[in-house]
Amino acid sequence: MLEDNEKGWYLRVKGGMPLGRNMGKKVVVGMSGGVDSSVAAYLLKEQGYEVTGVTMQIWQDEGTEAEIENGGCCGLTAVEDARRVAQYLKIPYYVMNFKKEFKENVINYFVEEYLQGRTPNPCIACNRYVKWESLLQRSLAIGADYIATGHYARVKRLPNGRYAVCHSATAQKDQTYALYNLTQYQLAHTLMPAGDYEKEEIRELAWRLGLPVAQKPDSQEICFIPDNDYASFIDRQAKERVPGPGNFVTKDGSILAAHKGITHYTIGQRKGLNLAMGHPVFVTRICPDTNEIVIGENEDIFTSSLCCDKVNYMGMEDLPEPRKVTAKIRYGHKASPCIIEKAGEDKIKCTFASPVRAITPGQAAVFYENDCVLGGGTIL
Repeated sequence: MLEDNEKGWYLRVKGGMPLGRNMGKKVVVGMSGGVDSSVAAYLLKEQGYEVTGVTMQIWQDEGTEAEIENGGCCGLTAVEDARRVAQYLKIPYYVMNFKKEFKENVINYFVEEYLQGRTPNPCIACNRYVKWESLLQRSLAIGADYIATGHYARVKRLPNGRYAVCHSATAQKDQTYALYNLTQYQLAHTLMPAGDYEKEEIRELAWRLGLPVAQKPDSQEICFIPDNDYASFIDRQAKERVPGPGNFVTKDGSILAAHKGITHYTIGQRKGLNLAMGHPVFVTRICPDTNEIVIGENEDIFTSSLCCDKVNYMGMEDLPEPRKVTAKIRYGHKASPCIIEKAGEDKIKCTFASPVRAITPGQAAVFYENDCVLGGGTIL
């Protein structure tokens, strides 16, 4: 365990709030059984909050639970690990059932998007509608003032009075992209203490504290598809609605070969096409109406603009005129300079200074200014 002076050092250098400001305030921490959320619970307790740990039960049946017992962020081992951490920290701990919300807002959405030839980001949907909307409602109903997570991001109130998620201290672990869709109300009731720390510091703190999950590896897969086989998962969920094999075609419509089904592919994909073209080729378009996959060259997957809809304004209240920002088009994309402007009701057009690779319908375009999220939308 850390000595008292060591505890004080971690809180002091990272701007831990004075205990007096937090005494009596209650926070529900979403505990995934991982290192980040476990340390977040510890930090908030040390800052004077009355902390309760909660793990969200999201799996649909016992068969699914058994299938992912050793994977994901909310499986059976996650519950066991989170409970052990809560006991170690001496905080109350509960498991809340969110199966219905997860099925409706994440799994169904994920499957429908793939059936329509788009590539969804289920973590964005889960964050907005399960980890925040549903968990926040239940937490406030039992008297909590805030919910908290172990995400690597910071919640700030900007000079214009709006809340925004901003970059964390750990650039390589920054998770703001997947949080762009949170509302002002949700952010006003959110704490993200891990955002002030480097990932290595979180690991070291967990080890110094003797937390039972200090050496647990980070989860890398989509939690409900631990084997990373999206197509098989969609086959099981959608059954007879899954499109069968179709044709790979060139941009002028010439047939090249048969493909396995549109749910097996995404824009920019090169591996797994099994096309003997003599040089690398890529998926440039997915056509659910004709069940065709358009194949092209590397230069064909670079584009200078996109449109997105279902816009969530976060750090900005509106977009009255064109604005220079940077934008990310996927989680691992380094934000690129661009100009954004309205393109109709609930739509934004984004024009990049230089072409970007593999703009993918269904993914999010997230706009940044001064390290903070201004807003974002779903790429059309």
